[in-house]
Amino acid sequence: MEPVLVWRAMKAYVAGVGMTRFEKPETRDWQYWDMAREAGSAALADAGITYAEVEQVPVGYCFQPSTAGQRAAYELGLTGVPVYNVNNNCATGSSALMLARQFVEGGVADCVLALGFEKMKRGALGG
Repeated sequence: MEPVLVWRAMKAYVAGVGMTRFEKPETRDWQYWDMAREAGSAALADAGITYAEVEQVPVGYCFQPSTAGQRAAYELGLTGVPVYNVNNNCATGSSALMLARQFVEGGVADCVLALGFEKMKRGALGG
């Protein structure tokens, strides 16, 4: 008898949101991990969940070091969970959200925090 694989898609929902204030570059003395902590903490509070419930963390950014996602997650208190660094230029944010959705709908995780940030310098996109 052949094994039968049964797969049932889970539904993914946005349970909470959080964000920082949008500002011109270099108007506040803070780092990308400060932004991540502020927005991530607000999202968790809005959802009414704790750090312990988060199982996966896709993190989107473009102009930061390659392990910026890990640093941002650690600043939130998230250790021991997989962190996925997402860089897809203008589609980075939606790519991080899509990855979070796929983790939930695919049954990989029940609770995923999609996080994103960017700290740019003046003229960063100038040519």
